[in-house]
Amino acid sequence: MRPKEWPEEMRAALAALRPAQSRHPLPQTKDRPKALNALGTLARHPALTAAFNAFNGYILFASTLTPRQRELLVLRVAAVRGSAYEWEQHRVLAADNGIDPVEVERIAAGPDAPGWSPFDAAMLRAVDELIGAGEVADATWQLLAAEFDDQQMMDLVFTVGAYEILALAFRSFGIELDEDLRRK
Repeated sequence: MRPKEWPEEMRAALAALRPAQSRHPLPQTKDRPKALNALGTLARHPALTAAFNAFNGYILFASTLTPRQRELLVLRVAAVRGSAYEWEQHRVLAADNGIDPVEVERIAAGPDAPGWSPFDAAMLRAVDELIGAGEVADATWQLLAAEFDDQQMMDLVFTVGAYEILALAFRSFGIELDEDLRRK
């Protein structure tokens, strides 16, 4: 569905992405992918989109995790779930948040790839464990909790969950890469 065809309620659904209290800046928009294929699909259900966007807006802009930490998690979810759409969208955001192309390739390789700090490897491992077993293993939890407080631990789990549901949705709905993602 093209933006001109979106129902009026979609404006409120998009506005829900911006939390009242933001810790992180809004992403750059100039010359950036617009996510129109995903948004066009979500525009078919504005009430659901508004509810999800309130949650996802927190994950993107108000989480206690740094944007770099968030993008490590999101890209690992995309890699594990095979979500090309999520991968390409967040590959761009990762670059904006200090993750270089070599690290992006290592994210796809996983937590045991050479070059990760023990903490970054534990974050990636937590994604694998959450998706695989539905919980973070005790050893991984202990590594993460040595640096993260309770809120950061909760934000990690909810970030993985938010982007896992998006990966499942993008794949289930057959959302194709936007032309502006293909050019990146």
